[in-house]
Formats: sequence, C-alpha cells, structure tokens
Amino acid sequence: MKLVEHKIIDFINLVDSNSPAPGGGSVSALISSLGTSLARMVGHLTISKKKFLNLDSSIKLDFENALNYLLAIKDELIILIDKDTLAFNEIMNAYKLSKDEPELRSKAIEDATLYAIEIPYKVSVISLKALELLPIILAHGNKQAISDLGVAILSLSSGIEGALYNVAINLSGLTNQETKDFYTKEYDHILKRTHYIKDEMLTLIYKELS
Repeated sequence: MKLVEHKIIDFINLVDSNSPAPGGGSVSALISSLGTSLARMVGHLTISKKKFLNLDSSIKLDFENALNYLLAIKDELIILIDKDTLAFNEIMNAYKLSKDEPELRSKAIEDATLYAIEIPYKVSVISLKALELLPIILAHGNKQAISDLGVAILSLSSGIEGALYNVAINLSGLTNQETKDFYTKEYDHILKRTHYIKDEMLTLIYKELS
C-alpha cells in the first residue's frame, strides 16, 4: 500500500514507529505538498473576488498560471512521498547483498545512495519553485487568508530544508567527488535562496497581521 493511500492518522502513526522509513525525506515531501495546497487554497479564495476580477488581465493571467504550476508541483510532490521511502529501502537492500561479490555490492550501494540523494534533491528543487511562485499570491491574494499563506511559506521552507538534510546525510556514501561537489554547491544555493524568499515574504505578512 502506498504511503499516500493511508489515512492521515495511519501515516502519522507509521512515522511514529521503530521503522526508519517513512522518515524525514517522505515527511519533507508531504510538508511541501501541504504548502502548495495551502497556497492554492488562498488562490481559490481570491479568483472569484471583485477586487481580483478588477485587476489588469496580465496580472490575473500570471496569478492563474502560478496556481496551475503549483498544482503540477503538488502532484509531483505527492509521488515523491513514496519515492523517498522506496529510495531508502533500496539502500538497505544494497547493504544486505553478499560481501562475496564486493564490486557488485559496492556498485549497488553507490547507485542506491545516489538515488536516495536525487529524490530529496528533486523535492527541494520543485518546492523552491513553488515558493518562488508565492509572491504574486501574497501581492494579490485574499487578505483574509494571509495567515494561511504564511503557513504555506513556512511549510514549503521546512520541506525544502528537510529535503536538503536528506541530501546531505547521504553525500558521505558517494565515492564520486565531482557528484558530491555538485550536490554540496546545490545545497548551499537552494538553502540561501529559500531563506531569502521566506524572510522577505514573512516580513510582509507580519506587517499585514500587526
């Protein structure tokens, strides 16, 4: 049974167990998917309002395009919830291979480790794309739902940072230094970009709420 097919309470209890998966990677993907959903909710509560309908057509188009892009990201994140746990399981299976064939076992571990990096990396990349879509929703979205947008920003930021932690923890398992350097550089770039966007938008939200 896929993780995303569980009831919410079952998923929560599955995480609250002695099994290492689903763990932080799948939870990060879930948190980001909820962030995109909340952002879209604010959009749904905006597009029928008179104030929005009176906006310039180009702004309305950009706003609606952002909502459509967020939907595509949300759907991809939902798939990645399960993929992250599957990636972890592949690492475990690779380590269980017989040591009598060291080259085969080493390659399997390396391949599985790389996959376990690629999945949370993808979560962080597309979650950042979602976060980058939120300024237009903040600028023109329904102000009665601004607190919800704040939670969306926090959720996506947490999803990104959590996914990056899962990238970082697996890097030591790689032997290819060029690959390690690439993901280390990406880690730093995505984290800095996330913090910048989050701080900019939350500052505006706090002003609106005060």
